[in-house]
Amino acid sequence: MERRAFIASAAGAAVAVVGGVVAYGSASAEESGTGGHITGATAVTEVYGDGLKLIAVALEYDAVIKNAKLSTGTYTVADRTVTKVYAGTAPVPARKGRDGRYVIVEMSPDDEAAALTESGMGGSGGTPPSGSPSGSPGGPPSGSPSGAPSGGTGQQGGGTKEAVATIVQAGDVITARGAVYAADAAGVTTTAVTNLVVDDFEQLAFTDPATGNTLNYNLYTPRGYDKRKSYPLVLFMHDASVLSTETTTTLTQGNGAVCWASPQDQAKRPAFVLAPQYSSVVVDDHGGYTVTDMLDTTVNLVNSLTETYSIDTDRLYTTGQSMGAIMSIVMDIEYPDLFAASYIVAGQWDTGLVGPMADDKLWITVSQGDENAYPGQNAITAALEEDGATVARAVWDGTSTEKEFAADVRKLLAQKAAVNYVAFEAGTVVPADQEDNSLNNHLNTWRIAYGIEGIREWVFQQRK
Repeated sequence: MERRAFIASAAGAAVAVVGGVVAYGSASAEESGTGGHITGATAVTEVYGDGLKLIAVALEYDAVIKNAKLSTGTYTVADRTVTKVYAGTAPVPARKGRDGRYVIVEMSPDDEAAALTESGMGGSGGTPPSGSPSGSPGGPPSGSPSGAPSGGTGQQGGGTKEAVATIVQAGDVITARGAVYAADAAGVTTTAVTNLVVDDFEQLAFTDPATGNTLNYNLYTPRGYDKRKSYPLVLFMHDASVLSTETTTTLTQGNGAVCWASPQDQAKRPAFVLAPQYSSVVVDDHGGYTVTDMLDTTVNLVNSLTETYSIDTDRLYTTGQSMGAIMSIVMDIEYPDLFAASYIVAGQWDTGLVGPMADDKLWITVSQGDENAYPGQNAITAALEEDGATVARAVWDGTSTEKEFAADVRKLLAQKAAVNYVAFEAGTVVPADQEDNSLNNHLNTWRIAYGIEGIREWVFQQRK
């Protein structure tokens, strides 16, 4: 799917809206100096476990630039650490540079100014921030990395900052023909934005004839989709902190949706990825166990997509965090023959209802410091064992490297159980700049969980 970019300008200001994420630029590249040699500047964003970040600027020049003459000292960006500079033939990051009309200036995603996703407040169930969400105690997350919730448009507990940067060409730039574009102290402000992976999702709406509900959703269709082939589908459902009328909110809060659609994952495991956006609570485990018919609408949407596209109904997978994890649990209970496997992240439910899941293939992750979801999942896995399920358990260090997580996955799978239950060790989940309390343990569970490649691989190995 081609990237979508819509650019408008008025009164000397430029506005870019891409995939629902908004960026503003105060001036065009030509207006900002550099002798008119820079003809365009695009902000590049990427979604990480803790949300959307501005990670690069793509500058377009009026001539082919010599890659070998560029360095990290050639450009500066206020409040940002420039980590890599190279030329290229496209306005997107690449593994290595080559002579081209574009210069990519990469910046550290760890910079405080990189974060674009403002924190929300969510719980394990559906209770909005004003209540006391289960899965963790009520109240806002302490020391959230992106600051206090902004109450962005149509959003329950957070917002998305403008993806905009001003970059200065601090050193000379040499063209492939040897021309020198001298350093220029005048800054160039981005006037467009490219959201990696996010822009590859299409925003659609489903009106359910059975319930009358309309559900907005994001759909990733595999590149080169061939209706003669059969593809798996992953359903991702977000938590209650991002209840919103803005359809793309679930795509930028964290990587629970986009991780399945990354170029790396799709190269190995082509699949449809479905990420609905809920504007109100669907399941609630606080003060009772309630479910709205939006859950049935979600199931009906999945079934509708299997009739529209060439989707393998033996390879349907569900996953979700917090509220979304509970929705996966309830779907497994009420629709026991729908999914081949479920990845449940930081959720819980009534143990008296989980019996139908005893024959399911499940991967469960939770944090030991999560005072509600952790004991809740301990109770669920114990109940499943009583009903005949085999459960493999492990405690993992949440700060592990990719290689260490891969070894952890192999060790757990060696037990050959139908249910894999992983608890992230207390004290290894919450970043140093946040208070290590139950709520922050809860919210940071999925920051770690969806970045573990071995679990994603396990999901796709399962069939009905």
